[in-house]
Amino acid sequence: MLPEPIKKFIEIFADLPGIGVRQATRLAFKLINSGKNKIDETAEAIADLKYLKICSQCFFVYAGQDNLCEICRDKNRRQDTIAIVEKETDLISLERTKKFKGRYLVLGELTKTGILDTIQKLRLNHLKDLVKKQFGEAEEIIIAINPTTYGDLNASIITKELYDSAKKITRLGRGIPTGGEIEFADDETLGSALERRN
Repeated sequence: MLPEPIKKFIEIFADLPGIGVRQATRLAFKLINSGKNKIDETAEAIADLKYLKICSQCFFVYAGQDNLCEICRDKNRRQDTIAIVEKETDLISLERTKKFKGRYLVLGELTKTGILDTIQKLRLNHLKDLVKKQFGEAEEIIIAINPTTYGDLNASIITKELYDSAKKITRLGRGIPTGGEIEFADDETLGSALERRN
């Protein structure tokens, strides 16, 4: 019943987080009804994503010629204070508070099993090597993981992995309610959680 291009669009977009088949169908028809210019503009925005790179130090995305993102290149930031976040959207949320002046490590989406995957282990080992080479040990590593049951489990595993890499390993304060997600916390709550970390 649906033309093949719409079926393909739905198939691709339904796999994205928070979309699903119904929402992907609505998006397809919204774009079609918006006209050719809007479709071209959307296609170009999606195509431009292929030019982004992953920072070799923190694994955040960036556009540019260097191997490092804007945050990792910034010499005014605390190099010996590192916040470990699960997702890029968590990093963006913490940056919006303007209260954290250190660096980051984007670990990747954590599972509920409490088992780190190969990429996450490699990223933590990369951080350990980097810290050892630059300072011996970091001043502080902040485990900025969602305060959920499985977040707590993963935070304790990460803490064990990094126990000899920092003078102090902390978690965000409980300004964020248990079960809440960093990505959706307002700036004030998130800023408060940063200040009350322990």
